[in-house]
Amino acid sequence: MEVKAIEKREIAADATIIAGVLTGRDPAPGSESVFEEVDDRLLDVAGFEGKAGQTLTVPHGEGVVVLVGLGDEGTFESVRAAAGNGVRAVKTGDAVCLLASVAVDGATRAVVEGLVLGGYQFRAYKTSTEEEETIVGSVGIVEAEPDEIAAALIGAEATNLARDWTNTPAMDASPVDISRMISAAAEDDSVEVTLWDRARIEDEKLGAFLGVAAGSDRPPVLMVLSYQPEGAETHLGLVGKGITFDSGGLSIKAAAFMEEMKDDMAGAAVVAAATIAIARAALPLRVTTVIPLTDNAIGGNAIRPGDVLRPADGPTIEVLNTDAEGRLILADGLGVVRRYEPDFMVDVATLTGASKVALGDKIAAVFASDSDVAEMVLRAASRAGEFFWEMPLFKEYRKALDSNIADIKNITGSRYGGAIAAALFLSEYAGDGDWAHLDIAGPARWRETAGEQVKGGSGVGVRTLVELARMLAGSDG
Repeated sequence: MEVKAIEKREIAADATIIAGVLTGRDPAPGSESVFEEVDDRLLDVAGFEGKAGQTLTVPHGEGVVVLVGLGDEGTFESVRAAAGNGVRAVKTGDAVCLLASVAVDGATRAVVEGLVLGGYQFRAYKTSTEEEETIVGSVGIVEAEPDEIAAALIGAEATNLARDWTNTPAMDASPVDISRMISAAAEDDSVEVTLWDRARIEDEKLGAFLGVAAGSDRPPVLMVLSYQPEGAETHLGLVGKGITFDSGGLSIKAAAFMEEMKDDMAGAAVVAAATIAIARAALPLRVTTVIPLTDNAIGGNAIRPGDVLRPADGPTIEVLNTDAEGRLILADGLGVVRRYEPDFMVDVATLTGASKVALGDKIAAVFASDSDVAEMVLRAASRAGEFFWEMPLFKEYRKALDSNIADIKNITGSRYGGAIAAALFLSEYAGDGDWAHLDIAGPARWRETAGEQVKGGSGVGVRTLVELARMLAGSDG
């Protein structure tokens, strides 16, 4: 989809116009002239009142108007959702969007994100072209600055990139496949990509990563992405969980819990897409991103409950549950990224069902080395329009991870506080610097299509990391 800025005088008579309406059928700023020409009887028959989530297509001259409900007031979130709902209601051709005139901070960005994210489709495995033909080809945004559109497109398009990788079936998303997809996407964006094969991983003694990979006949890959602009003074280190399919290993999952486990590499997709977006935005910040990629499979060489793994750096690990594998590969991922001496580290992972139990499927959890780090991540998430919540890294629970035969075990054995225990485990490998752990297990997949959300992989976290990079680079305005 092409998104561009246009003037009001450029609106064609046969255009499809996306116009905003507030609850009570009050036209949103910028939509007044179009709305005045809409027959009230049509609205009465359709029951359209301008409520959030409502859409209605009505004739207008030689074209049509897509009315989108904004709810009681225009906010960043309601404008973004309305743009997403509106773009899916546009059936053919091009469109004009009037929503950037709504008087809210960041209205242009909200519109761009709504259009690009809401218009997303993953059709690589569809044989019919009918649905694809119903999505608008281009949208002109009235009263928007081209520079603002360009900046918003970077984050939205990177989010869709992460969605593509997350939505790809595991049969076509082996560690080697994913590494190739990411490498191809990064090719023209000042991002250097280094791939470690099994032999290099063994030489580097990444014992925790190799332990998880042992059950699969698809070889593991560790990716190192590096963006090093001249003059950068701050260094951000990112780590993403890249379990390309999670069977649970010998601690096998129930079938119902395994159906969506191609999503278990969503953290890897997020940090890779964010790195590419940071480079495309030319932010003056050095970024090193480490992505361990492997299946968690069942095979003759698979690790067993009771086995002990030796990561390259940090405590030895007694594995009591092979389905708590994400924290094992992240232990080595964090150990590798620390070698590059970043000033600030963030890992992103679909790590625990416990975070989803605590926060639902639309909010991600933030654990951090201290409150200042957590506040910075939450501020970045707020600016990005993504929903995160700080959770406590409660040190008193650490003793529950003590092992009789190793330095630490990978689960506590308790049904309570699982997300906190996992974060405490990772803190053992994060070092003493500024570090945040983002558990995106809940919102890594959207359960329904609404607003800018499209059912499937979400890409949640990409725009938060880009905003965090802006802040760390001193470009947060």
